[in-house]
Amino acid sequence: MTPLNRKKERLDGLAASTAAPAAGQAGGVDVMDPVDPVGEAGAVRDAEGVSLLASAWRRLRRNPMFIIGAVLVALFILVAVFAPLLAPHAPDDRPLIGQISASTNPIPKAQDGFPLGGDEKGRDLLSRLIYGSRQTLIVGVLATLGGLAGGVTLGTLAGAFGGWVDSVVMRVVDVLLSLPSILLAITIASLASQPSQWTVIVAIAIVQVPVFARLLRGSMLAQRSSDHVLAARSLGVKRSAIVFRHMLPNSLGPVFVQSTLALSVSIIEAAALSFLGLGNPDDSKAEWGQMLGAAQNLFDLYPHIAFWPAACIVVVSLGFTLMGESMREALDPKSRR
Repeated sequence: MTPLNRKKERLDGLAASTAAPAAGQAGGVDVMDPVDPVGEAGAVRDAEGVSLLASAWRRLRRNPMFIIGAVLVALFILVAVFAPLLAPHAPDDRPLIGQISASTNPIPKAQDGFPLGGDEKGRDLLSRLIYGSRQTLIVGVLATLGGLAGGVTLGTLAGAFGGWVDSVVMRVVDVLLSLPSILLAITIASLASQPSQWTVIVAIAIVQVPVFARLLRGSMLAQRSSDHVLAARSLGVKRSAIVFRHMLPNSLGPVFVQSTLALSVSIIEAAALSFLGLGNPDDSKAEWGQMLGAAQNLFDLYPHIAFWPAACIVVVSLGFTLMGESMREALDPKSRR
């Protein structure tokens, strides 16, 4: 058989193979090969739509980092809420005062009923750690809420009005962001005539304001050019209604995720201010940063009295950080799989 004949037979075979499905479909029968990759690729199965939050929750449930962070945060909140029930003693009780000797035993050791021992004033270290979680939670939550409120206000003004309002607000935000957060917090806290827990809350809240303001302003600028905002403007909807009904609700998602990360930063900065003596001077109310400051003089011989409050700060901050990073990845369309 000549090469020309072989080519002709090959073309006839290809024509016959493509004509067979067409003939089957013309007769009302689908004879498409069930293993045909083109047929499988062309078949589209019906599926219900999934909202952004539902899709994010599905990814979070499979994320081990989020689960670990959520467990740590849940334990921290439970300990803080039920501190009076969990702590064996009140934070200012001194059940070990009789065992303290300035020359031989300045710090009571671990013993029955006191698994972590005591501090330099004969107080139960475990009880003070448990009550310290409550003070840390109060400071962290109130400081974050204060920073969130201020940041949402400034970010809404800058993102909604634009123009000279945006320029003025952003220049103030840039000045605050140009300073290291911990130095800015120390400066603000040191301005108070008498240090207290509220000076720490106010100082950390002011430090958090520019972070939330810049994040919300960027989200609202993206919403200004979206289709639904342009449609509302074309229909003659008032600016206030567009801002508070369309732009602001759709821009708060990243801000709420950032608030979880801000809680971690607030806890660390609150502990730093208390460690430096800029927090509540009354040590009858236990606070982890304050406990670290009191332990620095005895750290060489008794490192455990500084290790336990430092470990609590690290673990709680890690829990909020893992939760915040996981939530940000789950809500980010670029990181979806």
